[in-house]
Amino acid sequence: MTDSNRRESRHEAWPVLTGAALRVAFGVIWIVGAALTWAPGFASHYVGYLHNAANGQPRWSAWWFGMWLALVTPHAGLFVWLTRLAVTALAFALLLGFARKYIYVLGALFSLLIWSTAEGFGGPYTVGATNMGTAISYVLVFIALILIDHRAGLNPYSVDYLIERRWPGWRQVAEWGPAVDAPPVAPLPWHVQAPVLAGIALLVALLLAGLHSALHVQSPSQTAAAAAVKPLSLASSQPVAQARDAHLPPLTPGNSVGVSIDVSDQTVEIASGVQYQAWTFGKSVPGPVIHVRQGQTVNVVLTNHGTMQHSIDFHAAITPPSLHYVDINPGESIKFSFVAKVPGAFLYHCGTPPVLLHIANGMYGAIIVDPATPLPPAAESYVLVQGEWYTQQVSGKLMAGDYGKMQEMRPDEVVFNGTAFQYRDHPLTARPGDLVRIYMVNAGPSLWSAFHVIGAIFQKVYPGGNPAQAIDGVSTYSVGPGEGAIFDLSVDEPGKYPFVDHAMAHMVMGAQGVLKVSVPGEASVAAPPITRAPVAETAPTTPASPAGPYKFDPARGASLYAASCMACHQATGMGLPGAFPPLKDNPAVLNDDPAKQISVILNGLHGEAINGISYPSAMPPFAATLNDADIADIANHERSSWGNQARLITADQVKAARGK
Repeated sequence: MTDSNRRESRHEAWPVLTGAALRVAFGVIWIVGAALTWAPGFASHYVGYLHNAANGQPRWSAWWFGMWLALVTPHAGLFVWLTRLAVTALAFALLLGFARKYIYVLGALFSLLIWSTAEGFGGPYTVGATNMGTAISYVLVFIALILIDHRAGLNPYSVDYLIERRWPGWRQVAEWGPAVDAPPVAPLPWHVQAPVLAGIALLVALLLAGLHSALHVQSPSQTAAAAAVKPLSLASSQPVAQARDAHLPPLTPGNSVGVSIDVSDQTVEIASGVQYQAWTFGKSVPGPVIHVRQGQTVNVVLTNHGTMQHSIDFHAAITPPSLHYVDINPGESIKFSFVAKVPGAFLYHCGTPPVLLHIANGMYGAIIVDPATPLPPAAESYVLVQGEWYTQQVSGKLMAGDYGKMQEMRPDEVVFNGTAFQYRDHPLTARPGDLVRIYMVNAGPSLWSAFHVIGAIFQKVYPGGNPAQAIDGVSTYSVGPGEGAIFDLSVDEPGKYPFVDHAMAHMVMGAQGVLKVSVPGEASVAAPPITRAPVAETAPTTPASPAGPYKFDPARGASLYAASCMACHQATGMGLPGAFPPLKDNPAVLNDDPAKQISVILNGLHGEAINGISYPSAMPPFAATLNDADIADIANHERSSWGNQARLITADQVKAARGK
């Protein structure tokens, strides 16, 4: 071989060696990634990655994430296994050099899919990232491998080479390079250049999405994925099986009261079907209600059966914290006494640093100190302790505390007595004219409560629970973190009177319940008739129904949807998370049988669960305000918009549904 041939041989060999080295190194990276997908944490937080990526996305890309969430959420187990198998197969194919031509393309497409879903269009370096491992980087590596293989041709450092020696036809799935020297490249015609230019434009759009993600979307870590899953999105549409008994327990007679409280780690229910790994007093959140009389001596025994140091701090006590509120280790107990000198509704809580973490993890309760001169007797006395849950997903419907959210005061739930909405589904009760007394304590740890009973005025409010501070005729009263108050009310008319934290965001996160006023055994009072109000002359109108046989008018359907539906379900058809369900990819909208869709528009709906996600807001009925053609046009607009492609319905089908 001449020197010239040797130089040419070395020159031609470098792409082969470079391609093989890059492929094997890349395969090792994919092997590591494949191993991580088989870890339990990957399956536990699979849906959480999508939720996390969807947070902070611009409106124009929200539909994409909504589609994947709707598709993946009810079938998470299947997608976990498909992802594991795909990543593992790609990893071994890269490492061994098997079917390189197709593997590089499939790997690039799979990486693009991951990048545009679980990674939220993240750039190579995203907010909070600790590595460069976003999938867009993988796409670039796959492109480099394709270019190198096209230049190198046959690669002896691969399984493909061994297969090709036995079956030459395998070259079609293995090699990018031509079998012979390629002819000179002619200028590309326009029908080829146009797709290339379109691809460049698409790449620019994707890079812009990546820039937005780098500024607004958290990096795809397990922590971010776990924090993105909200407990109310996992809650069952069914009510909690049993609500906590909110009645004030009776007083213990005598001059002293023994209070024994055990600390333990427990799993508690924070929403219907959703559990939380809590730290508790008395195995519950909140802890047991302590009811004493002013002047009684309270003898406390605190025993720590937990897994870390804990303590107890009574807001009703005047006592040296350095002696009595000290931390005790697991297996230890502490005894101390104090005299309940001041009447009121007080908080007790764990005071071990960080106190924020201990309270937010469930270590709080109420102590009620009755005044020496009793308040007027109440027919019903209830204790409500408001608290906040700051969660991250452990797995499935099991949650744990998220200290970052606690520090930022971003709760996922605000609740009365530990569980969201429990007294909405299992109301507190009273009789007409009875005096109802509510002892309300706000455990926080951070948010104020604006306590209010809808349809009622508090006859008296006792700030702090002290009768010396009584004020009359109050509709809403604020109770700060660590504070308490007593609320007296009486209503004469039977009915359901919701009680809420009037900070509306807190109410929709769980801080609401119902006081049901009725006479046992008597039928509920019928609601007064509701008549349709006359339409104001300035009210917007929609085009009148055309005469003759029904025919779907897309413009009219869009106008009717905008007037009657868009405020809740949005122009994108994606609804509002946690409030109003999406219509895009909604099973009822896509079903060839339109019975449910028509029924919902005619009769309304409340408390629907779609693809495993609950939507508590009520939809009003439109049977009295829209005619058959109107409802058919709205239904058909929903069936043919936002990518939905369902069979259209007729006005006759709506008419038939009205008669059922």
